[in-house]
Amino acid sequence: MTDLDLSELDDRTRELDAAHVFHSWSAQAGLNPLVIAGGAGSRVWDHAGRSWLDFSSQLVNTNIGHQHPAVIAAIHEQADLLTTVAPATANLARGEAAKRITDRAPAGFNKVFFTNGGADANENAIRMARLFTGRDKILSTYRSYHGNTGAAVVATGDWRRIPNEYARGHVHFFGPWLYRSEFWATTPEQESERALRHLERVIQSEGPSSIAAILIETIPGTAGVLIPPPGYLAGVREIADRYGILIITDEVMCGFGRAGRWFAFEGYDLVPDLITFAKGVNSGYVPAGGVIISDAIAATWDTAVFPGGLTYSGHPLAMAAIVGALDAMSSEGIVENAARVGREAIGPGLEELFAKHDIIGEVRGEGVFWALELVADRETREPVSAAVIGRIKGALVERGLLPFVAENRIHVVPPCTVTDDEVAEALATYDEVLSLPLVE
Repeated sequence: MTDLDLSELDDRTRELDAAHVFHSWSAQAGLNPLVIAGGAGSRVWDHAGRSWLDFSSQLVNTNIGHQHPAVIAAIHEQADLLTTVAPATANLARGEAAKRITDRAPAGFNKVFFTNGGADANENAIRMARLFTGRDKILSTYRSYHGNTGAAVVATGDWRRIPNEYARGHVHFFGPWLYRSEFWATTPEQESERALRHLERVIQSEGPSSIAAILIETIPGTAGVLIPPPGYLAGVREIADRYGILIITDEVMCGFGRAGRWFAFEGYDLVPDLITFAKGVNSGYVPAGGVIISDAIAATWDTAVFPGGLTYSGHPLAMAAIVGALDAMSSEGIVENAARVGREAIGPGLEELFAKHDIIGEVRGEGVFWALELVADRETREPVSAAVIGRIKGALVERGLLPFVAENRIHVVPPCTVTDDEVAEALATYDEVLSLPLVE
């Protein structure tokens, strides 16, 4: 095809999108989405060949990068064999996927309930916790995002909860974040201690016997990549045990390599009761998610019927993608690469940017899961405006970097396969854009 033909494909894509696609979390008029036609590794491009270094991992899910050949081959092989099957049947791809997941889970986790994504994983984990405990309330933090289904979006703490509050039995509390502490803390240890005291007081005030579970992102992602302070998650476990409350860890975004570990909670002295996952388990090549269930909870339904199910639970193509992704991540040391590149390249590089640019108020993260907190004033910590963030995003895209921006933050979230050279390229682009006159 000629360059003109390729350019026309981009135009055609935009025309079809504007005419027929209803976009999530958006006012529909005036949208002008970026056209993505293809990708490989850490890069994506449009039909005409303009490319971007993808430091968003789309929605922080392409942990293995775009078009990894092992995952594509696994999907092709399964498609030639069997493209779909009812969940009530036994299927080899589903069993192999479940085994690979449970092999990486803590001891005492041997069953997986597969869903279509992270939201319905959290939805079903909430259901399991309520049925197992006979209690109703779910506690979750204000700085959180758990998905856009009935209970999951009400468990969510951010603004998206408010127009969607139709589910019952949800209570919110403040998790720790020293930079914008709700507890007047001045040290990480103090923040942890006071946040735990706050949580326990909420539990006591709500009535411990009414609370089924605490649903918590191990590392809150969309809310800002909020790294737990020392002792916090272990303290949550201690409090939950004291009152007979379950812990559901939402590992949808932070799991499967994103934090430089198979599960983020492995770094925080915490073993949960239920683990939800999606995104990185197969990098979203085919939609999949699920709940990893501790043996004690799973045994509840050995003789009783679990009242839940999905037509596409354990879909063969999604399961094949999980097997292909997890095998490749193991054999190629991809999780180890995420840990190393975060420690040796991303972290130090972002700290250099912090030293150079006053607009950066804080750098935080681990693995390939980082955030730059952008402020109008370092002293007052006033966030930059939406207009400034818009200019930053536009300038990054113009220079060939696809960013993930949220509120007043740039989230630095490349694939786990990212190279040191790609990190250096991204850091140079961030540096150039943050050097621009951004405030009018």
